[in-house]
Amino acid sequence: MAEDPAKPVNLALQGGGAHGAIAWGVLDRLLEDGRLEIDSISGSSAGAVNAVALAYGYHRGGRDGARETLGALWRAISDKGRVFSPVRRTPWETATGAYNLDNSLSYRLFDIFTRIFSPYQFNPFGFNPLKDVLAETIDFESLRECRRAKLFLAATNVRTGKIRIFRTEEISLDVVLASACLPFLFKAVEIDGEHYWDGGYMGNPALFPFFYEAGTSDIIIVHVNPLEREGPPMTAPEILNRINEISFNSSLLRELRAINFVHRLLDDGWIKDEYRDRLRDIRIHSVRCDRSVSDLSVASKFNVEWAFLTELKERGRRIAEAWLEENFDLVGARSSVDIRAMFDGGPSAR
Repeated sequence: MAEDPAKPVNLALQGGGAHGAIAWGVLDRLLEDGRLEIDSISGSSAGAVNAVALAYGYHRGGRDGARETLGALWRAISDKGRVFSPVRRTPWETATGAYNLDNSLSYRLFDIFTRIFSPYQFNPFGFNPLKDVLAETIDFESLRECRRAKLFLAATNVRTGKIRIFRTEEISLDVVLASACLPFLFKAVEIDGEHYWDGGYMGNPALFPFFYEAGTSDIIIVHVNPLEREGPPMTAPEILNRINEISFNSSLLRELRAINFVHRLLDDGWIKDEYRDRLRDIRIHSVRCDRSVSDLSVASKFNVEWAFLTELKERGRRIAEAWLEENFDLVGARSSVDIRAMFDGGPSAR
């Protein structure tokens, strides 16, 4: 008996610093499973870094090539971090196996320093270790010829405050650096006379390119920033961490609200039959990380030790394994999540 053909999906990859290694694990397990075919990929920040590695490896060697390139990318990130990162665990954290950096003096000093001085002051030459990592791992000229999967990378235009989507044929080293440009660490990246910051501010990740340019209506969102956390944060770092998570999820929730509105138009018969085909019935699937990062703080997003990254990868693989078991059969049929419940925190959510 012939095997069922792989189901086409779009992948939406969130950013979140070193926590992007969770998405690495999710992608590794989905690729290993082999029952999904990637149509398009959207990414911001660390999600953009994962996206180009995934697309380039997929372009050069299919699923196995994608897994290999993602592994090489995160290994290179760790190696560079070991040499250049100013943030280190304390001896106590190392001895106890704690990766959060909550008690790290180097992180505290680094955090204070970047709130007083701008990268135009402390990093005038624009040094960025990620630049070398990407240049060594990805052949961008070859990537721009990729036809196996479309790429949509988001960056935030500093002048206008609007989102800019870069497509496959536009992807360059500078585009990825722009999408991952945290403004308190790096100078804005100039592309075609405009300056850009991290894409996560306006699209983390952007979904709307899928509506118009993707070949399938199924979108799998790979979360790195938890949508929910138990209990209110009590300490200053916990409060800042939760503010960061809420901020970087806000654009995604707005897009989910728009998708839900279109669903209501279609389901409730508000659209005349002759116009129904003009609206796409998007199916949303959500690979959530909430429980898997409940023990991690914002400081740990700067920890690129190999042992920590591989731990995050394994967490991601377990998340993906559970998601496949529970939701794979719904891909191509209907959304596997209650979209309204994702964005509506009120009692009327269902």
